Amino acid sequence: MSSFSESGSTSLLVRVKTGDDEAWRRLVRLYSPIVYGLCRRCDIQQEDAEDVAQEVFRSISKAVDRFRRGPKNGSFRAWIWTITRNKIRDHIRGIAGRPGAIGGSHIQRRLVEVPDSVELNDDSFAQPTEEDEHQLLHASLDLIRGEFEPQTWMAFWRSTVDGHSTAEISDDTGMSKPAIRQAKYRVLRRLREEIGDPL
Repeated sequence: MSSFSESGSTSLLVRVKTGDDEAWRRLVRLYSPIVYGLCRRCDIQQEDAEDVAQEVFRSISKAVDRFRRGPKNGSFRAWIWTITRNKIRDHIRGIAGRPGAIGGSHIQRRLVEVPDSVELNDDSFAQPTEEDEHQLLHASLDLIRGEFEPQTWMAFWRSTVDGHSTAEISDDTGMSKPAIRQAKYRVLRRLREEIGDPL
């Protein structure tokens, strides 16, 4: 379930670009935990991590209209990840310049842990962790679950998440095999629209 591709004019990114406030709230809800988590993993204190995350989303809001996915620019997630790393680097450098700031080898280690600016398509720096991927996927599923009938969701979940065969689900529920395949397709298509390009 990790090989999603951005699709359709109703994708979250497209809606954000058109100024859809609800789409923006959804984007922030989906990506905030990942952005904040990276800040904390870079040893940024809680309050500062919240400030850095706000700076990340401020930058995204200012530049999202100009983002174009492609071989040169990379994925939307890679772009968000790069902005996050740049804001973390700015924050850590700012700390290093404050009077009475921590210094010596500790601040040097923190600066080294945040790589210098990278190309947007440099997957070695743009990829979130497996845990981040799992978190984003489940947050996205939680957001879209209410859009489907319980039987549709059950068929999707059992076939995609639990790994049951179409025949097993059909035998257990009485749903036709084509209906089960259609349910899976509908939910996956909606999920692609919600989270867009692959992690």
